[in-house]
Amino acid sequence: METQVIQPGSTATDLLMGKGSSKRAFKDKLTQIGVTMGGTMVFVALLLIFFYLLYVVKPIFDGADVTPVINVELQDAKSPALMVGSDEQNEILYRVSQDGGVSFYSALSASLVKQEQINVPQDAEIVSSVAGVPSEQRFAFGLSNGQVIIGGVNFAVTYPNNKRLITPSLRYPLGASPLQVSESGTPLYQLAFASASDKLSFAYHDANGRWFLTRHNGEENMMTEEVEWEATTSQIQEAPAQVDQQLMTPDQRQLLLRSGNRLYVYDIRYVDEIALSQVIELERAKTKVTDVALLAGASSLLVSYDNGQIFQYFQVNGDKGRQYQEIRDFKNKAGVKRIAGEFYRKSFATVSESGELDLLYTTSQRKLFTETFDLAHATQMGFSPRANALVVEAGNKLHLFAVENSHPEVSWSAMWSKVWYEGYPEPQYVWQSTSGSDDFEAKLSLMPLAFGTMKAALYAMLFATPLAIAGAVYTAYFMSPKVRAVVKPTIEIMEALPTVILGFLAGLWLAPLIEDHLPGIIMLLVLLPISILLTALGWYKLPGRWKQRLPETYQELMLIPVICFVGWFAFYISPSIEVAFFGGDTRLFITNELGITFDQRNALVVGIAMGFAVIPTIFSIAEDAVFSVPRHLSNGSLALGATNWQTLTRVVLLTASPGIFSAVMMGLGRAVGETMIVLMATGNTAIMEWSVFEGMRTLAANIAVEMPESAIGSSHYRVLFLAAFVLFIFTFLFNTIAEVVRQRLRERYSSL
Repeated sequence: METQVIQPGSTATDLLMGKGSSKRAFKDKLTQIGVTMGGTMVFVALLLIFFYLLYVVKPIFDGADVTPVINVELQDAKSPALMVGSDEQNEILYRVSQDGGVSFYSALSASLVKQEQINVPQDAEIVSSVAGVPSEQRFAFGLSNGQVIIGGVNFAVTYPNNKRLITPSLRYPLGASPLQVSESGTPLYQLAFASASDKLSFAYHDANGRWFLTRHNGEENMMTEEVEWEATTSQIQEAPAQVDQQLMTPDQRQLLLRSGNRLYVYDIRYVDEIALSQVIELERAKTKVTDVALLAGASSLLVSYDNGQIFQYFQVNGDKGRQYQEIRDFKNKAGVKRIAGEFYRKSFATVSESGELDLLYTTSQRKLFTETFDLAHATQMGFSPRANALVVEAGNKLHLFAVENSHPEVSWSAMWSKVWYEGYPEPQYVWQSTSGSDDFEAKLSLMPLAFGTMKAALYAMLFATPLAIAGAVYTAYFMSPKVRAVVKPTIEIMEALPTVILGFLAGLWLAPLIEDHLPGIIMLLVLLPISILLTALGWYKLPGRWKQRLPETYQELMLIPVICFVGWFAFYISPSIEVAFFGGDTRLFITNELGITFDQRNALVVGIAMGFAVIPTIFSIAEDAVFSVPRHLSNGSLALGATNWQTLTRVVLLTASPGIFSAVMMGLGRAVGETMIVLMATGNTAIMEWSVFEGMRTLAANIAVEMPESAIGSSHYRVLFLAAFVLFIFTFLFNTIAEVVRQRLRERYSSL
C-alpha cells in the first residue's frame, strides 16, 4: 500500500488542490490525445480518398499490351489471304484465301478444324475478291461470268453437357446461288462492294478497263417472304486508267479509287448521277502510298506511306461542301506494310516490313504499343470482334496475339485540349459520353465540365457575396440587438433547407418566371439598390421630430414595404416594357435580334438559386467575424472623433478581414461542389459560353447524372472518377489558398 508523505506546513486545502490538479492534468491529456487522434483520422481519411481516386483513375493512362499466344502452321496455303480473324472467344482462327478457300484453326491445339470452299459455277472462275468491313466479317468474289458470290464466317455456340462448343462454318447471307451483277456477263475485275438488308452495291471494271456501278435494291415479296432484287447499272465516267486500290463505304454513298498517289472520291448515292466529288493528292516528297484503309465507322481514311508515316483524313464542311481533309498524322520507325482497324473503336494496328507491330488510336493521337515480333513480310492482319486479340499472317503462319487495350480513347490532351472529332468543323472541347450507335466515339473532354463548374460558382458568388457580406456587416455592427436576435438565426436556419428543394423550385418555378418576366427581373436588379439608397437619403432628410416618433430599434424594418413595392412594381410594368421595346417577346428578341442563345434554365437561374444556398454560409461566418471584433477598438476609434463609417471601414472591417475572406472562400467551396441545384436548374449542356442566358454542366452534376449509367471499369466510369478527383483538387486548392491568405491577414492586422 502506497503511503503519501505529507510535507511540513501543508494544509488540507493544498492536499485537495493537488488531487484536483492531477485529475485536470489527466483530463487535459486525454482531451489532447482525443483531439490529436481525431485530427489524424481526418487527415488519414482525406489521404485514403485521394489515393483511392488515383487508384481508380490510373488505368486510363496506361498503355496497351500485346503478347504472343500461339502460332498456327498453315496447310496448303497456296493462295494469298483475303482476310484473317477469330471468333469472339478467340478460340477459332479463320483464314479466307483469294481463291475462295476458308480454313478454320483451333487456337487451343493449333490444328486445322475445318476447311470449306466457295461454290463456284463450273463455267466460271474467280477473277477478283474483296473483304467487307471488319464488323460484318463478310467477303465477296467476282466471277468471270459477271456474277458475285457473297460469303461470311459464322460461329455457332452450343453447350452440350454444359461445355461450350464453338462450331465454325461458311455462311451465305444472300444464299449459295451467285448474284448476277453484270447483265452482259463480263468479268468483274477489282471488285468493291457494300451490303445492307435492302440494298447492295458493286463497283468493278470490265476487260476494257471501263468502270461500272451496279446497285441492287431489294423488296420483300409478301407472299413468299423472299427478297426480290432489282438491279441498276451505270458507267463511272472520269475513272482513272490504272487503279491500285478500290474501297466503298458501308453506307454505299462513296466509292474511292486510288491511282498511285492520287485518290478519287465519287458520290454514288444515286446510280444514274455518279459524280466525281473530290480528288485527294496523297503525294509527299520521296514517299509512296502503301495502303488506304477505312477506320471503324467508315468516316475516316487512313493513308500509310513507305517511310512509316500514317495520315488520317475525314470530311469537313467547307465552301465546296463536305470534303476530305488531312486531320492528324502518326509516325513509325519503318514503312507500314499492313493496317487493320478494330470493329467499333478508332484503334488500329500496323505492321512493318521488319516485323514492328504498333497499336495506335486516332482521336487521342496515342501510340499505345510498339514492339518487334517475328512478323517480317506480313501479308494480312485482323482484330477479333472484342478487340482483345489480333491475328497476323506472316511466314506461312497465323500468329495470335492477346491485346490488352482498355482505354485507348483517353489521354491528357484529349481531356484538356481541343480535339478534332469526325463530323466536326474544327477542333473543339466536347463532352458526349454515350450514343445509340455502335460506331459512336466517346468524347470525354473535362474542359466543358470544369468551365461549367467555374461559371456556376462565379454567378452564384456574384449574387451571394455582396448580399451576404453587406447583410453580415449591417447585422453585426448597426442592427439593434433585438432585431439581430431574430435575423441571424433566421438566415442561419436557411442553410438547413435541402438543396434539392431549391433546385426543384428553381427549375420548375423560378426558370419560367424569369423567362416570362425578364425585363422585370433586370429592372428589379437596378431599382432595388436605387430605392434603398433613396429611402436612406429620405430618412436622412426627415426632420428630427419625425424621426423621434419612430422607434429607433426597428428602423431597418421600414425597408420591407419599400422592397415589396419595388418588386411588385417591376413585375407589374414588365409586360408593358416587353411590348414597347422588345416586340412583345423578350426571348425571341434576344435570340433573333441580338443573336444570343436563350435557354430557359440558364446561368441566371443558377446564380440566383445557388446564391440563396450560399448566402447563409457566407453570412454566418462573416457576421461572427465582424461581431467578434473587440469593442475597445471601435469605442476607441469613436472616442478619437471618427465617425461610425470611418470606424467600420478602417478598424472593424480590417480586423475582421481574415474571417470575411474565410467566409467568401467557404461559400465558393460550397458553390463549386453544389450538385442538386445545378442538376435541376440548368439544361446540363456541356458548352463553354460565358453568356448568362445559356446553361452549363458542372463536374458534380455530371457525376450525379452519369455515374449510375456507366459500366464499372469502363473508360467512362474511370473518367467520372477523374472528374471527382479534379473536384477534390479544386476544393483542396481553394481551402489552402483561403487558409494562407487568412493567416497573412491575421498577422497583418493583429496589431490592431
